Amino acid sequence: MIVTLTANPSIDRTVQLEQRLERGSVLRAHSTRSDPGGKGVNVARVLAAADLDVLAVLPGNDGDPLLSALAAGGIPHIGVATTGLARTNITIAEPDGTTTKINEPGATLSGSTLDALAQELIVRADTALWFALSGSLPPGVPLGWYGELVAALRDHPCKVAVDTSDAPLTALAEAFPGSAPDLLKPNGEELAQLTGVDGHVLERAAENGDPGPAVTAARRLVDRGVGSVLATLGAAGAVLVTADGAWIATAPPIVAVSTVGAGDSSLAGYILAEAGGGSESERLRHAVAYGSAAASLPGTTLPTPEQIDLAAVSVSAADASSPIPVPTELA
Repeated sequence: MIVTLTANPSIDRTVQLEQRLERGSVLRAHSTRSDPGGKGVNVARVLAAADLDVLAVLPGNDGDPLLSALAAGGIPHIGVATTGLARTNITIAEPDGTTTKINEPGATLSGSTLDALAQELIVRADTALWFALSGSLPPGVPLGWYGELVAALRDHPCKVAVDTSDAPLTALAEAFPGSAPDLLKPNGEELAQLTGVDGHVLERAAENGDPGPAVTAARRLVDRGVGSVLATLGAAGAVLVTADGAWIATAPPIVAVSTVGAGDSSLAGYILAEAGGGSESERLRHAVAYGSAAASLPGTTLPTPEQIDLAAVSVSAADASSPIPVPTELA
């Protein structure tokens, strides 16, 4: 079983515009849709579509529209009692694929809710294959909570992946190696946040055929105790770095429609391949194929196995021969 944790779930409402977004204007929507969301929920939806045994754990009360949407979609889940309803996040999608997101902060979680969420993980730690701890933390949650969960799960046979950003990501890294997960999935900007370099430099170098800077940055995290680093680099693809080696995958050419859920789909693709016994290169291939497929779909639509083109993803071994350019302010 794969267990996902979404501390700050949402109802994701997507508005597809007929024209470019213009501030202060009256605009017409081409279409709208609402989906159960939050990064962990997205991972669970992708894995469930691939027929993996999955369970989404999240705060939610009986009658919450989010839990009702998960039930309607056939996504196995456990809602832990909390004080409020799930937030609503709004995505504004333009015809050229540009997306603008407006995310609510989410309802405050009490200490008892946090304890109950943690307990739902611990009781499954000896039987679950993977735990995916994903997304932002709502008000009331200590910034180091993900690190506490990783440490609590460390002595069990399960593997733990973390995909978060900003202050919770920084707090997680500050507690390495005790909080170091088996898999960390940053994007270029988040990888830069953890290593003090320029994320645009990493992505540009990869786009120009030089994954060295991204590999070097990711290896710094492996050296600090992280098992594997899957760093997604937008249109440049992704790199996977472990203690045993490094690989880079180039993304297939697509027409980007919406990047919402692309990173979550990449994480799901990796876990899907790993659960099936795939090698590091195959895990990376699945991650990039799933992420690219998500970016080619509208709004918060997530890919199914039928929409994945593994053959279009090229994977090769990489090294860290290129040093990381140091921004002037850090030199």
